[in-house]
Amino acid sequence: MGALADHLVQETLTLSTPLLSSTRSMSMSSNSRSSTSTSTTSSEAEETPQRSHRFELLKQVDYKMPCKSHRSLAVLSGHVGSVSSLALCGEFILSASQGKDIIVWQQPDLRMFTKFGHGDGSVKAVVTVGNKVFTAHQDSRIRVWKVSRSSENVFRLVDTLPTTKDYLGKFMKQSNYVQTRRHHKRLWIEHADSISCLTVYNGLIYSGSWDKTLKVWRVADLKCLESIKAHDDAVNGLVASKGIVYSASADGKIKAWGKELGKSHCHSLKGILEGHKDVSLNSVVVSDDGKWVYGGGSDGFVMGWEGNVEIVRWKLACETKAHEMAVLCVCLVGEFLCSGSADKSIGIWKREAFGKLCRVGAITGHEGPVKCLQASPNAVGGGFLLYSGSLDKSLRVWWVSKQSSTSDSEEKSIISC
Repeated sequence: MGALADHLVQETLTLSTPLLSSTRSMSMSSNSRSSTSTSTTSSEAEETPQRSHRFELLKQVDYKMPCKSHRSLAVLSGHVGSVSSLALCGEFILSASQGKDIIVWQQPDLRMFTKFGHGDGSVKAVVTVGNKVFTAHQDSRIRVWKVSRSSENVFRLVDTLPTTKDYLGKFMKQSNYVQTRRHHKRLWIEHADSISCLTVYNGLIYSGSWDKTLKVWRVADLKCLESIKAHDDAVNGLVASKGIVYSASADGKIKAWGKELGKSHCHSLKGILEGHKDVSLNSVVVSDDGKWVYGGGSDGFVMGWEGNVEIVRWKLACETKAHEMAVLCVCLVGEFLCSGSADKSIGIWKREAFGKLCRVGAITGHEGPVKCLQASPNAVGGGFLLYSGSLDKSLRVWWVSKQSSTSDSEEKSIISC
């Protein structure tokens, strides 16, 4: 990282206001991938953005400079708690924190566009669908936010899941209650513990929880369609592709779920991808073609499975010791896999033949465990942009080269992996 000083000038900017003069409306796409009250409030107050903010921005980046495996572009601070989740939404980046707030950053200048969600429960996951933002919280609720009509940089709370309508339609029937612990029952549409992960696929939102269940919600009317007793321990990660939803759990398994034939909203277990015994799987990703599934474990391993969606079968393809401490998050961009760890580092891996992973770089800079990662699918100067959130309360932006800059000796070690 010291070599950066030869090319980049670092400065600290203090913004008088996070609002930008841009009049573009915030149209969010739902292509990001990778986890309240019991009734809807009719008089939600629109949040006022924080008035000041500091971040470090490395300016005048020249992507045509001599090849490096990666470069630090920016360090964004402003969260009052650990950064727990990231989502890419067109020209915007959303970062959520354990401090109950969500910050919207605008690219390419990485200025704070707005901030919302204060006081609504520690945020564990965030996803976007159209012009709505869905956030999962430690208080076992999912909140739905929408851009205010009166001001494009104000997000308004419009609903919580389960919705009031869902409650009223089910609470009178005893058969709608399930046992969550001894002498305690809840409606099956409710999560009984912290919601740890979310994913969106084909008009549905899937939520995973520490209560070991997976719930399915319809985006159109926010109705809960199904609750699945998915695992024997907490659900830590979710991802969906090619008609299959994958759930990673602290029970050491990734389970594959698909819709039952003739039943549009019922899911059944299609396969189990076994991890290491007594090792929690903290995250899961799947390749664009649905063929490769990777999971990050608490023992520092990244495991990969080769799948055949047509015959619904998976086999273990690789086991890679990626970090000395737990792998907390993974993300895929093309042929590259990035892994974030409790050891405060990010591993950059290239997918080779038969799904095996070869290390091509390592990124350090965070002062705490790396909790979440997102990568932009758009090519930038022969590389891609990587966003990392950490328990050090910061969001960092990196440029990662797609061209290996290893020496001959390093190349041999990579080929032999």
